[in-house]
Amino acid sequence: MLTKNHIKLIASLHQKKYRQQHGLFVVEGVKGVQEFLNSHYELFHLFATAPIFDAKTIEISDKELNKISQLKSPNKALAVFRIPQQKMMTPRGLVLALDDVRDPGNLGTIIRLCDWFGIENLVCSKATVDCYNTKVVQATMGSLTRVSIQYVDLEHYLKSASIPVFGTFMDGDSIYSEELPTEGIVIMGNEANGISDAIAKLVTKKLRIPRFGRLQATESLNVATATAIVLSEFKRS
Repeated sequence: MLTKNHIKLIASLHQKKYRQQHGLFVVEGVKGVQEFLNSHYELFHLFATAPIFDAKTIEISDKELNKISQLKSPNKALAVFRIPQQKMMTPRGLVLALDDVRDPGNLGTIIRLCDWFGIENLVCSKATVDCYNTKVVQATMGSLTRVSIQYVDLEHYLKSASIPVFGTFMDGDSIYSEELPTEGIVIMGNEANGISDAIAKLVTKKLRIPRFGRLQATESLNVATATAIVLSEFKRS
């Protein structure tokens, strides 16, 4: 039975402070919920309109699902999972770092890209959008279960790293003409401002995605699109 306390808790988890307070986050949709059930994440509550899953389920009506869902067209299930303890990871292999990426859709897409290209470690500045934001979780399509994410003081993290640091800049060397290593930290910047000055000082190699348009009037690429190109080139090399 769906209770008022369930409704109140789920509504609160759409705000970061309550996610942190309760140590919980929301996953919606049959596919997304199943991905998390098959992962290391610990289930807290599971609501569904039919007995779909091999897990303890609170069966609810479509009307009740509409009441607790943030989706325009809810997909049969909503679950609440526990946020795991953050694990500090030593930079090794190819690591992606985000410098204040704020848009949930961009972060969700970037997490999916990490999953696709086999990037196991994603490092985020503390001002980057919360990876357990409901829109981020939805955009990852389950990839959040396969990518390790940590939020750090990015400047301190880079200063202590012993592997090369790459960043994308308009005045960098063309990424298509560089011999790229299998190990390093690749930084992608904020949607509006790019990589911050403090972080830029710690970059050991500046890269550029060249423009090929005849007019070259486009100022920049979407950060998720740029990430796809950069990761593809690193993996191709």
